[in-house]
Amino acid sequence: MTSPDALVRVATANGVTTLTLDSPHNRNALSTPLMTQLLDALATAVADDAVRVVVLDHTGPVFCSGADLKETAAAYASGTVPAGMLADVLAAIWECPKPVVARVAGPARAGGLGLIAAADLAICAEEATFAFTEVRIGVIPAVISATVLPRLHPRAAAEFYLTGETFDGSQAADIGLATRAVPEEELDEVVAGYCAALVRGAPGALAGTKELLRRPASTDLRAELADLSAISTRYFLSEEGREGVLAFREKRPARWVPTADRPAGAGVSTAD
Repeated sequence: MTSPDALVRVATANGVTTLTLDSPHNRNALSTPLMTQLLDALATAVADDAVRVVVLDHTGPVFCSGADLKETAAAYASGTVPAGMLADVLAAIWECPKPVVARVAGPARAGGLGLIAAADLAICAEEATFAFTEVRIGVIPAVISATVLPRLHPRAAAEFYLTGETFDGSQAADIGLATRAVPEEELDEVVAGYCAALVRGAPGALAGTKELLRRPASTDLRAELADLSAISTRYFLSEEGREGVLAFREKRPARWVPTADRPAGAGVSTAD
């Protein structure tokens, strides 16, 4: 059960765990307590076989306002700032073996955009607004660049990093920060649709596909093809692969697909 003092609320249903940023008093700023709880909740979701998809959500009108500047100012005397923990949070989301979907119904600023970029899919409201505001307070978007720059078109990154100007949900999708921008009233339906599609994927295959998407480019095509062929063969011969092919031929859902009488987590072994 989630503590009444929690800054990250956790709820699981039908194989989907929703982690809700719940610190509306400071616009879900990335304070040390919130980031600590988010890391703990992510680790718990990864360890739970019943969890197939993670959704990153928020309460209040703002998705995330970035670094907790009040906490940052108080920490100056120590020579460190809370933003340093953000690297661990972004890495945990980026490296999560389960698909992570960001549901963004409201504004995001600075570090909040790092969270969105770290997610595999990001669905935002067209009305939501975004901005890399770092230069306007005398700092730079350094840590979040690890997740943001692989998503953004280079010209867009230069424009919005340097100007700090605000852009909307439709622009966020156009430049690669978001997967889709939809009217706010359609947001829940679209996120639910993506989650329903994701839980149909085999857990091991989803994790392997995420690794494939992060795979660095190779300059040796034949070596790359040989390596990828070996990986493909391993997955086809895995327990998941055999079950998936058999289920397709028998025109039935594979055993990892949650049903009313077979909850998420009751599947087959992964390819590893």
